[in-house]
Amino acid sequence: MAVNTALSVGNVQFLDCDVEKPNAHLLLHPTISLTEPVCVSVPVVNGELCDHCGECAQFCHYNALFVGSEKVLVFPELCHSCGGCVLVCPRKAITEQGRRIGTLKLGSAGDLELVYGELEVGESMAVPVIREVKRRIVDGKDVILDSSPGASCPVVETVRGSDFSVLVTEPTPFGLHDLRIAVRVLENMRVPFGVVINRAGVGDRGVYEYCEEKGIRVLLEIPFQRRIAQLYSRGIPFSAEMPEWKEKFRAFFDEVRRLVGG
Repeated sequence: MAVNTALSVGNVQFLDCDVEKPNAHLLLHPTISLTEPVCVSVPVVNGELCDHCGECAQFCHYNALFVGSEKVLVFPELCHSCGGCVLVCPRKAITEQGRRIGTLKLGSAGDLELVYGELEVGESMAVPVIREVKRRIVDGKDVILDSSPGASCPVVETVRGSDFSVLVTEPTPFGLHDLRIAVRVLENMRVPFGVVINRAGVGDRGVYEYCEEKGIRVLLEIPFQRRIAQLYSRGIPFSAEMPEWKEKFRAFFDEVRRLVGG
């Protein structure tokens, strides 16, 4: 959905914020111009200064530090890089060092500027990598952000600060279940949103009835169609081979722009 919209509109900045499994580059085939590590700060304890008072461990709500009678253990995977342990240590025995958790990549595909992140295998916190991707947003330019599915922390971080969110669902009980959760999240975040129904023509009318009941605008329907699935399986955005859809995606984007007053 995000890739087809970007290609149809053109001259936009595309941010792939699904850093656990980014795949926009597989469809866009960009030329990568810059690759940078993404690091977070984790505590380092100086054993000569530490008196094992336990203030740091008591402060840390994520249990990233364990203070024993003879040794302090640091669990970097649990650290949220708040820096609080450095501040509360009375002996100034704690400093911070960088730990790589991902990679940031910048490139271009035609007139599209692409930014995406890759979380290192085994890392659990995607949010810092998403924040680094969003730091590259260009002011004054249309920006399309591709989020991971669901309503978890990575989704919240991706959507935060957006002018509008598009919820892609399917007309099935499973799709309706996830849509209800996502709607509640966006309502709490006060981010305007609309719905796109993928695989239209399968399932039931539950999603349509829910949107009508809630007054949620259905912005676009993408049919359950073999041709679309075949192109996607070959890594080809279907709007590139089906020009009538390029016009539909442009009209969809214009409608979103109208809804946000842009």
